[in-house]
Amino acid sequence: MSALPVDPAPVFGQDWDDLVRIWEETDAPEGCKVEIIEWIVTVSPPPSKDHNTTAALLQRRLYTVIPEDWGIYQTLGVSVPGRAGLYIPDLVVLERAAATGPGNRVPAEEVRLVVEITSRANAAHDRVGKTHGYAQAGVELFLLLDPWHSGRPTATLYGEPAGGTYRVLDTVEYGEKLTLPEPFGLELDTGIFPVS
Repeated sequence: MSALPVDPAPVFGQDWDDLVRIWEETDAPEGCKVEIIEWIVTVSPPPSKDHNTTAALLQRRLYTVIPEDWGIYQTLGVSVPGRAGLYIPDLVVLERAAATGPGNRVPAEEVRLVVEITSRANAAHDRVGKTHGYAQAGVELFLLLDPWHSGRPTATLYGEPAGGTYRVLDTVEYGEKLTLPEPFGLELDTGIFPVS
């Protein structure tokens, strides 16, 4: 497997190729997610049943509005240049052609929508590090579903990335509706998501 050309400058004695090799060779327990977040190889525990149910419910709704030649992927790696990252989002939406072929990751610029669902173990990474990473990489839309947000679960839609930051397009508490703009055009009732 070849390494992605992401920020090849060495940091702390490691270069990008070394990190990708460590990522590829990490023997994590089944169901765990191994990612590179800001030059650090991280391992997150398997997601909860509520987390998986949230992903499944959202995926079902997204399939009703995406074009036939797009796909929704749950374990596809996203290469995030400039942030020394290789993320495994909960859902990635992109043209199927970009996700076809050898390998297990795609460049962030191919992604149309990325979804992260926070867990207790990864909430800080999703809320801060990954939000900045996706924005810097130019991912068009980022939906953060955060059942752990200060005791009141929220859904935040980020978009219009510029200069490494997103504009908050909408934030709602679970139970309210959030609209994903075109090309999705989906009014999402967040009341369907379980609260942990």
